[in-house]
Amino acid sequence: MKITILGAGAWGSALAISLARGHEITLWSRDAAHLAEIARTRRNERYLPGFELPAAVSIEPELARALSGAHLVLVVVPTAGFRATLRQLAACDIGVPVIWAAKGFEPDTAKLLHQVAQEELPGGIERGVLSGPSFAHEVAQGLPCALTFAAREPAFAHHTAVALNHNRMRVYSTTDVIGVELGGAVKNVMAIAAGISDGMGFGHNARAALITRGLAEMTRLGLCLGGRLETFMGLAGVGDLILTCTGDLSRNRTVGKQLAAGRDLATILGELGHTAEGVHTCAEVLKKARQLGIEMPISQQVYRVMFEGLSPRQAVEDLLSREPKAEYRSA
Repeated sequence: MKITILGAGAWGSALAISLARGHEITLWSRDAAHLAEIARTRRNERYLPGFELPAAVSIEPELARALSGAHLVLVVVPTAGFRATLRQLAACDIGVPVIWAAKGFEPDTAKLLHQVAQEELPGGIERGVLSGPSFAHEVAQGLPCALTFAAREPAFAHHTAVALNHNRMRVYSTTDVIGVELGGAVKNVMAIAAGISDGMGFGHNARAALITRGLAEMTRLGLCLGGRLETFMGLAGVGDLILTCTGDLSRNRTVGKQLAAGRDLATILGELGHTAEGVHTCAEVLKKARQLGIEMPISQQVYRVMFEGLSPRQAVEDLLSREPKAEYRSA
């Protein structure tokens, strides 16, 4: 299969390396200068240093040529650039399936990415989302991982999962697009909270509590939006949540740890060098929760720390001082 990957960040490059095991890959990016450097060195030293692109990965700066002959398009760009990328795709008159591995709500609109795709792609284009617990660095190394591919059409979900699956990347299929996208978005906000807790030295007990109650927040919002419970108990839900909240490779957890150290958010993001989707997703998560009347106290405190000047210690104390209640509420 010929797969065109749009986006040459860490995740796009890692997927190119991984999927080149069984497919012909073309890598494209809007940043022509960066792409030229990758073509010259066969490495993405800016976002994924230390890994050489396999011979099966070709670099193409012209979008129309990158799409020529493709059987599948995989969009791996930050959520802020997702709509613009789809518009470029639509302008090229594509007639092949489009899937994405971006995670988050669209900034300002609080729309999930399948909603953006519905607005921007032609109606007959099959589409879906790839998500689940995966650090780009480990995927590029060829370490084992398991992901979920979601599409509304069961046959397309199954066939695409089979095509992407290989002996180092197990891909499961589902039709719960909303649940998979929601899990991939909210877990980044919870990872910032976990990073704050770890940075404050609150220990493993506190981190476990944050992950568990973060899963409760994610599930409440997800079920209300139409996701399915089993998705939040699976790879794209609790699996991705655990990884992002505990792994040292997590950008969002790193942001939380730096906030706990008293550093300014703008400085943290400037030095990070990568997109930390949880920073921008947090506001959109809360906007959606308010619209639906859903309580998300951890997300609220993360937002206050990042954008309202609340100290990390006070945020944790505010969470701990909330009125005790039953862990589960009866229907």
